[in-house]
Amino acid sequence: MADLNDPTTSWWRNAVVYQVYVRSFADSDGDGVGDLPGITSRLPHLAELGVDALWITPFYTSPQHDHGYDVADYRDVDPLFGSLTDADDLLARAHELGLRVIVDLVPNHTSEEHEWFRAALAAGPGSPERARYLFRDAPEGELPNNWSSVFGGPAWTQVDDGQWYLHLFDSTQPDLDWRNPEVPAMFEDVLRFWLDRGVDGFRVDVAHGLFKEASLRDQEVGEDERPTSGATTEHSMVERDFKDEPMWDQPEVHEVYRSWSKVLDEAGPDRMAVAEAWTQTPESMAAFVRPDELDQAFNFAWLLADWSAEAFAGVITDTLAAVAPVGASPTWVLSNHDVVRHVTRYGGGAQGLARGRAATLAMLALPGSSYLYQGEELGLEQVDVAPEHRQDPSYLRTGEVGRDGCRVPMPWGGSEPPYDFGPAAGQPWIPQPADWAALTVEAQTGDPGSTLEFYRSALRLRREFAWTAGDAVEMLDLGAEVLAFRRGPLTVVVNCGDSAVGLPEGEVLLASGPLEGGLPADTAVWLR
Repeated sequence: MADLNDPTTSWWRNAVVYQVYVRSFADSDGDGVGDLPGITSRLPHLAELGVDALWITPFYTSPQHDHGYDVADYRDVDPLFGSLTDADDLLARAHELGLRVIVDLVPNHTSEEHEWFRAALAAGPGSPERARYLFRDAPEGELPNNWSSVFGGPAWTQVDDGQWYLHLFDSTQPDLDWRNPEVPAMFEDVLRFWLDRGVDGFRVDVAHGLFKEASLRDQEVGEDERPTSGATTEHSMVERDFKDEPMWDQPEVHEVYRSWSKVLDEAGPDRMAVAEAWTQTPESMAAFVRPDELDQAFNFAWLLADWSAEAFAGVITDTLAAVAPVGASPTWVLSNHDVVRHVTRYGGGAQGLARGRAATLAMLALPGSSYLYQGEELGLEQVDVAPEHRQDPSYLRTGEVGRDGCRVPMPWGGSEPPYDFGPAAGQPWIPQPADWAALTVEAQTGDPGSTLEFYRSALRLRREFAWTAGDAVEMLDLGAEVLAFRRGPLTVVVNCGDSAVGLPEGEVLLASGPLEGGLPADTAVWLR
């Protein structure tokens, strides 16, 4: 086991973290919505799976316009999900099972129902209450600037007295002004509140977005382009144009995380924070994880890479090179609650599942932390949610299919919906497909060919080398369509081509699929 007092071997450096989307994990009270007691009841599944920690999406008091990412009270639990006592019980049970708990923190914006924003509306222009947010005036018929919302449409909404407030997301999520000292002071108090209750870490939502350029100038775009606030993260092996983003990744944000680092250190050497920072280069991502800032940052380049040996190799090389100078551990992630599930991205069906398992095997072999998204251990695909059941605010604002398809509740057992998601007989908050019976935890347990047992085997074997194989990765040349690398005693080969390839010498530890005639297409193997 790692010495938790040694900053080079802190638990998160090589952890496997499982993301729990609270609404969709497990329902304890039969209302069709997941909750904290439901999570607590299913923690043994995570312990048996072999993960080290769980990250729980926001469960704070919220009107739920963005499913909890619109927070009205950061120091309480929404009754939809339980109570503070339920949160304490979850933490205690997780720790009993050897699981760390990371909670989501949303510092870029609050809910419109937060007491601060209600006070801002009541106080009027020029008031100290409005100074906590980004209120601006604009000439008649114009907006304060040309910025757009990530969820579509303008990033500004006008209030009754004529002023406008900035919201880079939904209009119910006003952005805070982090240049106002009351804002960082409040969030340091929130950090301490949850640290005192025993949480082990924080996932920082929109970590790159707290500060905007002070002038709030227009975004510069080309003649044929429209302003956009969407994420632009990518690792490219060719030169590309960089976008002008005055709303993201401003240098002042790093002072916030230096302060937070001190708060975490005060709570103990085993507390951490991971940034959701959509940045334009590996180097700008690494800036968030300098020794005196946050501990990790999500590496979305792995998620965004095409099914390609060249693309995967480029991401590995670029990522390791970026984090090495700051001494941070990399992270790897294939799916989360905001993107199309990777089995579907890789083509869906049998091919998508085979590629998903192969990419997972490669990811789990790399140094650093892997973040899993609930249901990927079951091989779940993106669901085509009927329009009448879609609830994502991005869909409601734009009419374009949003993120609901990756948020369909977990199937635990049984032969029909709700698949033991909760005690109610009917469908949960987003209906589950009628053909998921073979994908439940119950159906896959004990089946040696199932995706669940594959994940369990991979995570069990990973524990044998995660802390001893070192951080050095040697890329191997086994052909243009093959991703191959060596880490310590482990050799990893992924066949991204269309036909089988030969295998190097070595003992087969685990393969993502049957090994026939060498290494088949869309298959990966661990060799020792």
